Amino acid sequence: MDLVGFGYAALVTFGSILGYKRRGGVPSLIAGLFVGFLAGYGAYRVSNDKRDVKLSLFTAFFLATIMGVRFKRSKKIMPAGLVAGLSLLMILRLVLLLL
Repeated sequence: MDLVGFGYAALVTFGSILGYKRRGGVPSLIAGLFVGFLAGYGAYRVSNDKRDVKLSLFTAFFLATIMGVRFKRSKKIMPAGLVAGLSLLMILRLVLLLL
């Protein structure tokens, strides 16, 4: 079972809910829940086949890109820098699973 992947998905989902409670952005909530769902489904697929990392890799790359741009613009570690860094670590982990 891909516990790291499921943890990453839970963190993204929980972060979107927390961000909604603090700021009230409905589009951000919907996007966060959707990306969290994709990350969870990707972790499920990796759990079944260690080489099936396409969806997880895409999701982590998407979040790393979006949140990396936000971090560069805002220079704030929370939440953009944290999510971008965790997404980069997730990409590295998924690439290592393929080796």
